[in-house]
Formats: sequence, C-alpha cells, structure tokens
Amino acid sequence: MPSTLPLGDPVPADGSFPPAVLQALPQRSDKPLGLYVHIPFCSVRCGYCDFNTYTAEDLGPGASRQSYPETLISELELAAALLESSGAPQRQLSTVFFGGGTPTLLPAEDLARILTRARELFGFAPGAEITTEANPDTVTEASAQLLADAGFTRLSLGMQSAVPEVLKTLDRTHNPENVPTAHDAARAAGLETSLDLIYGTPGESLQDWQRSLETAIALAPDHISAYSLIIEEGTAMAAQVKRGQLPDIDQDDHAEKYLVTDRLLSAAGYQWYEVSNFSRSEATRSQHNLNYWLDSDWWGAGPGAHSHLAGMRWWNVKHPAAYAQRLHQGTSPGHGRELLDDEARVLEYLMLRLRIREGLDIAEYNQLPGAEPITPAVLAELVAEGLIEAEQSQSSSASQGRVVLTLQGRLLADAVTRRLLG
Repeated sequence: MPSTLPLGDPVPADGSFPPAVLQALPQRSDKPLGLYVHIPFCSVRCGYCDFNTYTAEDLGPGASRQSYPETLISELELAAALLESSGAPQRQLSTVFFGGGTPTLLPAEDLARILTRARELFGFAPGAEITTEANPDTVTEASAQLLADAGFTRLSLGMQSAVPEVLKTLDRTHNPENVPTAHDAARAAGLETSLDLIYGTPGESLQDWQRSLETAIALAPDHISAYSLIIEEGTAMAAQVKRGQLPDIDQDDHAEKYLVTDRLLSAAGYQWYEVSNFSRSEATRSQHNLNYWLDSDWWGAGPGAHSHLAGMRWWNVKHPAAYAQRLHQGTSPGHGRELLDDEARVLEYLMLRLRIREGLDIAEYNQLPGAEPITPAVLAELVAEGLIEAEQSQSSSASQGRVVLTLQGRLLADAVTRRLLG
C-alpha cells in the first residue's frame, strides 16, 4: 500500500489559511498558479509503485469511480472559495495536470467535466497548459479527440519500456504495441505528446534501454521523461529484492544508462531542461513541472494530493473513502500542513534550481534568509572537478553568477547540492 503521510499541523475543518499565508498571498500575484488533479484509480497495482493508487478491489462503494468526479469537483469549489476569501488578487490557472493512478481509466467525458468546472471556477490563463497522464491501452482516437475538444493540450503516455520482459518485471500490463497507436491518436487530435520512460529495472540490459529510447525517439514526441527506477520501501518490488528474487539497484548501471539517454536524445534534437526531462524546444517543456521547480503555487486536489501556497505546504487525507466523506460533510479534506522555515526554503531552492538547465542564480540564493553564501573557492573546486559549467554562456555559468550542472554533474546532483550547502 502507499506510504504514510508526513506529520504536520492539523488543517482546520473549513480549510482556512493561517495569517502568515494571508499576508504573503498579495505578493504572489506574479507567480503562476497550477492545479494538480489526482485520479487514484489503477486497473493493476504495479510492483514498483509507491503512489497513492487503488484498484477497484481496494475500494468500497463510498469511493467508486462513478462518484469520484463529483467528489473532486466539490474540492475545486472549496479551493475557489478559500482563494476568493483570502483577499488575494485573482490568478487564473496557468497549468492543469491530471495525474494518478491512471486518469484515463475514467471516461473522457468525466475528465472533461472536471476540467470544465475548473475553468468556470478559476479561469485559464492565455496559453494554459492542460495535461493528462494516460495508460496507452486506454487511449482511442475518439477519447483523444474528446479530451482535445474539452481543452486538454497535452497527453503524457506511460510507456516505461519497449521491452515486454522489462514491462513484466515492472508489473506493467499495457501492450507496448498500443504506445504508437495512442500517440498517433493524440497527434491526430492536435495534442502535444510526452512519453514517460523508466530505466534501471532489475534485469534490464543496456541494449534493452537503448531499444526503449530508440522506440520513443522514432515516434517523435514533443517531450520525453526518463526517470531512474527507485525501489521504495513497502512496495512489492522491494519485497522481491529482499527475498533475492530480483537484484537490487546498481548505481553504475543507472549512470551508464543516463549517459546513453543524454547521447541519444541530444542526437535526436531533444535538450535536457531538468535532469530527468528532455524537450524538443523551450515551448514544449512541461510548464506544470517547472512550476514545482521554480517555487510557484499549486493546488493539489484529490486523496493524498499535496499543495503549496505562499510558503505553506499541505496534504489531503489519503484514502478515497475518507476524502469523499469529508467533502460530503462540507469540511476540508486537508490532513496536515506546514509552514516552510528558512532552512527548508534554502534547501529546496538550491536543490530544485540546480536540477534545471538555467541553473542556480548565486546572487539570488545568497540573499535568501538563512543561506550560507556560496564561496568562489567552492565554485572553483566544482569547476575543476567537471561538475559545473565554467563558461557555458554569459547568463548561465559559475563565473557569471550561475551554477549550471555539466553532464557529469547531473549524475552527481545530490552531491553537488551538499557541497554548495557547505
């Protein structure tokens, strides 16, 4: 089952914001506002997955797929009312992201209904990016067109691998032959496309991974995400590793596969813009994910969903039945929250900015309350070790006030973060 929620202060029954957030919100009007919509349903629970997802057998009648859209819309209405009562300037949504779980296990009509209500409540900024994740088996020409007609602009397909044996190890049940079919359906509907891949599955060879990359590249999506597999405690895969049924993660194998990823994607015209994400152009980057990395605000709707607003992070109750019960009673589904202190803000700023192509603005970082200034000596050491760019460009190099990871530095991003923290 999914991991436990973090500890935190309780969220009031009405969901109201603390004074510190109310005071800060008016200064956030220039920050993008995103919406994350969590759809917690899956047909099968994958062995590596630690997300808050459930199969039909896991849930009782109080949390059915049929009733879920109305329940979730109730939270959107609560969110709009709370933001309006805060007195902050109204912000339209710049991004909406339906994730899961498998959002496309719900009928496309239900996803369209949720999106339409979000538009009515918040409004969409010009050029808003509207994404849904999808299992390749659940996308047809008709459903893709309905999503596009409703206002979705982007489809993110969970491809994971092109190799059946690797998919089997991951407990992925989709037919790999349906990936191009789903991708073509999205293209025909005028949607941008993204493919999600995972490397480092136990038993996956370098040739297997190269085959997956080449298969993805041949489809020419706008965007490709390549994530290294993490075996989380409590998952079925973690138990298999402990029993010796599967080999554990090999960090050298991960590094070699990342180097192959960068080489093949770069040769095909994709540029990295975040350590695990590559796009054909700046325009096809995932703007929703960039909101996370750039300290913007977002509301997370759905069971277990996390939100961030003006330096406060909060999360909903985890189980869909408990989530539905609270909303049906007219109370907030929020379970816990925390106001980020200076130490947490400094760490998040450094860690997240360092992962993106534009890198870390040293002067901006040094001005953060609680930050230990980054010294020229540390920068010189990292340049000498080949971990950060010495002279990438005037706007993004250590010598001109920015820290940008080299390819080798991307492999050791966490170590570079620790070095810069001092």
